[in-house]
Amino acid sequence: MVPVTILTGFLGSGKTTLLNHILKAQHGKRIAVIENEFGETAVDGGLVLDAGQEVFETQNGCLCCTVRGDLDRILRELMTERRDQFDMVLIETTGLADPGPVIQTIMTDDALASFYALDAVVTMVDGYHLAQYLGDDDDHSEASQQIAFADVLVLNKTDLLDSSAVDKLKTRLRAINGTAPIHATRYGLVDLDAILNIGAFDLQRLQVDSASSPAHAHGSKRSMVSVGIDLPGALDFDRLNRWIQSILASIGPQVYRMKGILHIHGENDRFIFQGVHMIFDGQQDRAWLPEEERRNKLVFIGKDLDRNIITESFKACLVSSSS
Repeated sequence: MVPVTILTGFLGSGKTTLLNHILKAQHGKRIAVIENEFGETAVDGGLVLDAGQEVFETQNGCLCCTVRGDLDRILRELMTERRDQFDMVLIETTGLADPGPVIQTIMTDDALASFYALDAVVTMVDGYHLAQYLGDDDDHSEASQQIAFADVLVLNKTDLLDSSAVDKLKTRLRAINGTAPIHATRYGLVDLDAILNIGAFDLQRLQVDSASSPAHAHGSKRSMVSVGIDLPGALDFDRLNRWIQSILASIGPQVYRMKGILHIHGENDRFIFQGVHMIFDGQQDRAWLPEEERRNKLVFIGKDLDRNIITESFKACLVSSSS
């Protein structure tokens, strides 16, 4: 399976610098970079070995692909015609575009899903202008939605800020997405091993930080929140299945990311799941270790999520709860 990283971020956040670095540096990775023709990204002309084509090779052995709104087609072309030329894919989204449709393109297409494996959503954040993008409330715009989607946050332009300002920005980011690690960078440069092939969508490598974001921030009610659940006890699988279906049907479009590690009554193996909007993927995992406490850890990140309703309805799935 070829891992796919989705790179999203604010206009002017540093995506161009990062992509040109990937296509130029001698990092030893064979990456197919898919850039959106209508985005802000402009690949340096000097990096191109065979210009004038939709897919071309760069001097360091990477591929650069310009997609004109037809991501499905370019992914199939890479899969069938250039399979031996790359080991991973990086897809750049336009400006403040919602990465959800890109994720769904890969997860819901059987042919693509059999070849490509979603690896992570990486969001580049313009640290210098973050407060302007978010406004007074962290649920203000598409910017907060991109932060909520992220598996990794790259906080760029920290060279323009003092350490206190950087710490405050990290606090705001964690209030929106408490599970994504934050890498503070300068000039758009980040360790590629911190954003590529990290397995954020790999259920076998799933880790869940079930901490919730505060219910309020900056003195006002927030609608972009992380809802974390951490409870002991065994779950009735039938009740759990009905609960998941109810969550997807009632608030699926509001849930940008969800994931969990669960203890099913009568099972020695952990049950793990993750989801994006209405797309859900769950399976049995490894056996619980003898010294491991069998706890249920879940996190939902999204907009207008009612923490009490989600938590209390989940509690009803415990075998000690009445149906």
